[in-house]
Amino acid sequence: MRANRLLVVAAAVVVAIVVAAIVFVASPGGTRHRAARARPHVLATTVTRLDVADAGWQLPAPVSRAAVVADGSAIDIAGGLDRANASADGVFRLDPATGALARAGALPQATHDAAAAIVAGRLVVFGGGAQHVTDAVQELDGTTAHLVARLPQPRADLAAVTSGTTTYLVGGYDGTRPTPDVLATDDARHFRTVATLAQPVRYPAVAVANGAIWVFGGESAGAATTAVQRVDLATGTASVVAQLPQPVTEASAVTLDGTIYVAGGRTGGAPTANVVRFDPQRGTSVAGTLPAPLADAGAAVVGDVAYLVGGESAGPVASVVMLRTVTSTPGRAPATAAPPAAFDGRMLIADRGNNRLILVDAAKHVSWVYPSSATAPPPAGGFYFPDDAFFVDHGRSIISNEEENDTIVRIGFPSGQLLWSYGQPRRPSALPGFLNQPDDAYVLPDGRVTVADAKNCRILFISAQGQPLSQIGTTRRCVHDPPRGVGYPNGDTPLANGDVLVSEINGSWVSEYTQDGRLAWTVHLPVVYPSDPQQLGPDLYLIADYTRPGGIVEFTREGQIVWQYRPPAGPGMLDHPSLAERLPNGLIGVNDDYRHRVALIDPRTTAIVWQYGVTDVPGTAPGLLNTPDGFDLLLADGTTPTHPQTG
Repeated sequence: MRANRLLVVAAAVVVAIVVAAIVFVASPGGTRHRAARARPHVLATTVTRLDVADAGWQLPAPVSRAAVVADGSAIDIAGGLDRANASADGVFRLDPATGALARAGALPQATHDAAAAIVAGRLVVFGGGAQHVTDAVQELDGTTAHLVARLPQPRADLAAVTSGTTTYLVGGYDGTRPTPDVLATDDARHFRTVATLAQPVRYPAVAVANGAIWVFGGESAGAATTAVQRVDLATGTASVVAQLPQPVTEASAVTLDGTIYVAGGRTGGAPTANVVRFDPQRGTSVAGTLPAPLADAGAAVVGDVAYLVGGESAGPVASVVMLRTVTSTPGRAPATAAPPAAFDGRMLIADRGNNRLILVDAAKHVSWVYPSSATAPPPAGGFYFPDDAFFVDHGRSIISNEEENDTIVRIGFPSGQLLWSYGQPRRPSALPGFLNQPDDAYVLPDGRVTVADAKNCRILFISAQGQPLSQIGTTRRCVHDPPRGVGYPNGDTPLANGDVLVSEINGSWVSEYTQDGRLAWTVHLPVVYPSDPQQLGPDLYLIADYTRPGGIVEFTREGQIVWQYRPPAGPGMLDHPSLAERLPNGLIGVNDDYRHRVALIDPRTTAIVWQYGVTDVPGTAPGLLNTPDGFDLLLADGTTPTHPQTG
């Protein structure tokens, strides 16, 4: 994961001071007051912020441009484009509490870029396109869908919002030009024009609040616009009342706690991760970022949570993103939902400073230790400096790289029997059969082992018989010069497509290579010491920044930072985190090496919700660790969801 050296970066802490009769300073340590002769009466002040996170589960298949609407406590998803960019006719019902998706029926006409609403308790899909723009109004009654009416003209790329019992259709495209008419219907059979947009647009983001329809951006005259339009429902007048920070089209708008948020969309033709807050009195401001750039997502609000369903990044995606507002009082914990349970199954920890592996459950009970003098003695040359350890073979064995012992071992679980090894203990070399500071060893599906042979500056592929077969990079050419040179690699994560994700200490690069050494992409990251990248989505990756104060960073192939965790001080500060991985429940697990703990962080609140080890206290006793450097999760069925399914 890293070389045996320290890089320390000074962090500047910026404190904002608000001057009033009493001065509050919000900080991790609480609230300070200006000195006074008598304790004043302090009125509670609340701060509302937007939390954005992956739902922790995905749709079974990618979909974009679907018609999406909240239906009670469920979300209806109709039509859309599939991974082959073909229009779909399926209607599905999503339970956002569990991620369960059930087929609810099929539309008579496949469609995408349609709009949906619940009218008189039934799902109605308005317009859309397939081969041609359609005027069809399709209604789902039970599990059967029917064509029940026609719009006044064909219309796709539109949005639907509901106020009271009336549904409004806004924006769109008739096959030739953007549609200016705002239509209203109470029964999905009869339509009336109630307003005309000041700037006709297709692909707008639309929300209803404060007796008005708000129309954000969209495409006008072939280009994205910054216009924010207001349609007064009482008078039927429409006007441009504000401007977005940048032109955007194909975004999603949701209303949370009375505030409108415009999420994602396309800017300059490319998906964006920006989330903009809109206040009619104060205009627009940046509210946050999505986990990855996203356009053409369906949006629905269930309870106090908004969901962005599917959409497009480089192509259709299966992601579901949650947005919710969190209200807190300075110095108090945020008022938000309870964090997920810590984890299911058992966690394997490479306790590097204690030269051991341990297995713990969420209740912090230790059920297995390696090596054990009674049942599982260490291999010849000892078990020294275990940098990582991963379950393989459906939990029946473990592979571990001993970084400063220059060896890799594979041991049986739970027997501890030595099954395979490579390298010579404490004898670093680049010769066949030797390693020099091996990092992140994985077993591939065909039985080969891949390892970042760090000081030899190569990614090495080794046969199950212990023969070096091939490598990425040139031995001891320790510069970022793809594909000829790899600059001190410390990560070589296998990906689902068969490629390898490589992190390089020299220059802070992350690159994807094919196994035969061809470069797929490379990006320079604004981190000090990149460690062990992991793939989260089609263009979303997670990496640890191995420094003090350390960080956890989500990024894209283009180098955009979409989320990060980096407290500069206090209990949440990380000191040389070496590995970060997302658990199935959405928590982020991290080895906080020099604070001697493995911690689970809730990305919604950035709070540490579980840890094994006592912060800043190294030790061997139960409940203590010493420089933990790797972890892996084993479920009861033998799956290991925190790292790629390999051998």
